[in-house]
Amino acid sequence: MKKIILSALVVSMALAVNAQQIPERKTDKPEMRHKMDRNKGSRMDMQKLNLTEDQKAQFKTQRESFRKQMEDLKKNENITVKEQKEKMAAIQKENKAKMQSFLTADQKAQIEKNKVEGKKKFEARTKERGEKMKTQLGLTDAQSAQLKKNREATQQKMKAIKEDSKMSEEQKRTQMKELMKAQQESMKSVLTEYQLKKMKESQHRQPGNRGGDRKKPVKNNDTI
Repeated sequence: MKKIILSALVVSMALAVNAQQIPERKTDKPEMRHKMDRNKGSRMDMQKLNLTEDQKAQFKTQRESFRKQMEDLKKNENITVKEQKEKMAAIQKENKAKMQSFLTADQKAQIEKNKVEGKKKFEARTKERGEKMKTQLGLTDAQSAQLKKNREATQQKMKAIKEDSKMSEEQKRTQMKELMKAQQESMKSVLTEYQLKKMKESQHRQPGNRGGDRKKPVKNNDTI
């Protein structure tokens, strides 16, 4: 279990190394908010590790090598889908091993510490959001209990997907996306039409959102 979490954190860190600073895009989609929170957390975790310049260079070189390998694999039309998935899994496994080899024992220990702290913060935020939603939408105790049950079930499924060594990262992303859609549908089945409308209005009033009169974001040519 620890090895799986460590691998995921290492890959997330590598993607954050040398990333250019770009403005955060505001969105009212829960799955996008979750992704941005996770990426922001990964950058913070990386800063706590105090990577040396050599390590940053190693991560950057490996990231570029991994990206090229994946692109070349996707362009290869002379292999079957099964062979492509097998090769993809092998490339990802090798990439994770190399990423971990760049870290010292102390840095790996720091990752474990970050993991524990992150879990506590996530649980606190989840509880706070649940209480805030109950107040804002006027949820009954039964609705709150059902939503909590649905969230916990989704979290267990997410954990199972992350820990499934037989699935490629692309397959995991697809499964996660479908899981988030199912979570949204389950929420709709619990809330009333009035509560759903109120929740949508509340999301549009969040900083960065202008309700229905939102301008198209200007294209940013910066890349990560």
